Amino acid sequence: ADLEPYNFETNKQMLEEKWGTQSGNKDHSHKIRDIDVMSHAMYPNVFDEFMEHLSEYGKLSYLDTRTFLEGMTVGQELNVELEPGKQLVIKLIGVSSPDKDGIVNLQFELNGQPRMAHVKDKSAGATTTERPKALKGVEGSVGAPMPGVVLETKVSKGDKVKTGDPLVSLSAMKMETMVSAPVSGVVGRVVVTAGDQIESGDLIVEIEE
Repeated sequence: ADLEPYNFETNKQMLEEKWGTQSGNKDHSHKIRDIDVMSHAMYPNVFDEFMEHLSEYGKLSYLDTRTFLEGMTVGQELNVELEPGKQLVIKLIGVSSPDKDGIVNLQFELNGQPRMAHVKDKSAGATTTERPKALKGVEGSVGAPMPGVVLETKVSKGDKVKTGDPLVSLSAMKMETMVSAPVSGVVGRVVVTAGDQIESGDLIVEIEE
């Protein structure tokens, strides 16, 4: 079967706006290469899944294949070269059992300094309900900018809001953060209430433009 004509320039611009330096997300923007455009042309859904993974976890090509697939064992020491002359020495010290929410505590050393990370074990049963995530690329789908606790909701369903209006007040890292409306419109749904514990990217408000 013949493929439909594909406009590489137009689609590269689209990918730049969605995933690249024009996406508005400085922390997770990526340089879109010609090979990325070709990957998207052939496997658009797979490419988007890959870019979502890359945005969430960062570049993982620094790890060797066995570590990437099987993970580290307790006591194992791993040398990771980020660039010539810049190397990380990672040693896994301990792995806890999942708590009631399925969170596992990882103790490790990074260049000799003790560190702790908290990871969701998706294979473990948890008592908490999985919250919906904000839709990427949809401005009216407003997500939490960071993990925290909801202090107060400033809007209700049916309220008219303008760009910049306060939506939800969060407590994160001992600081109060206000989530503002990215677009003007009508509030279609408020997903959270005061006291809710939320993670980064969790949907908090939907605005219908």
